[in-house]
Amino acid sequence: MDETLAAYRESIDNIDAALVYLLAERFKVTQKVGAYKARSGLPPADANRESQQVARLRRLAQDANLDPEFSEKFLRFIIDEVIRHHEQMQSKDGSSAS
Repeated sequence: MDETLAAYRESIDNIDAALVYLLAERFKVTQKVGAYKARSGLPPADANRESQQVARLRRLAQDANLDPEFSEKFLRFIIDEVIRHHEQMQSKDGSSAS
């Protein structure tokens, strides 16, 4: 492999590592949100918040010259996973309360 390609791949590897750590940090916070929602009796999903976040991310993507469709799909995947975690927390909280 030539040096140019190796340097590009090293940059990609570093970016991928940063993305993983950022996602881990994001999920730590969303776990706290899920626990709060479960304790407070709030629903796992918030459609209004989700639509605001999607619109915000689409604007950011456009500003960054990134395909807004891709960014929306990426965020939707993350949101769906967060909601799944929140639903699990709600069911655990509900089962321990009975």
